[in-house]
Amino acid sequence: MRGCPDCGSPVDESFRYCPWCAAPQRLKLVDFFRPHPLIEQDQTKALRVSRYLAGPAPERHVRFSVWDDAGAHARARAAVSLDEDEARRLARFLVDSAPPYRDEPAHPPLTDRK
Repeated sequence: MRGCPDCGSPVDESFRYCPWCAAPQRLKLVDFFRPHPLIEQDQTKALRVSRYLAGPAPERHVRFSVWDDAGAHARARAAVSLDEDEARRLARFLVDSAPPYRDEPAHPPLTDRK
């Protein structure tokens, strides 16, 4: 069991919030990315990227999960976590290998869809 970073009380690692003071135990940023519009078999899927910010450096990571909205409930079909060095390497790969920018409107984030 670890101690809550806010109040110091013991908190099981499965808890997202401290049962004593309600402080969040994990801080993360999350965004969803839509599939390529011309790849038919991906149209019910989305890529969720989470960056975990709290905790000591070895615990911070970036997690990628593929979500499928086919059927009654959305659920994660696969996931993988990268440490900070691999996440930076992926970012460099994407930026360095991108084709020249074309003046096209960006898609709105999936969280803005109605």
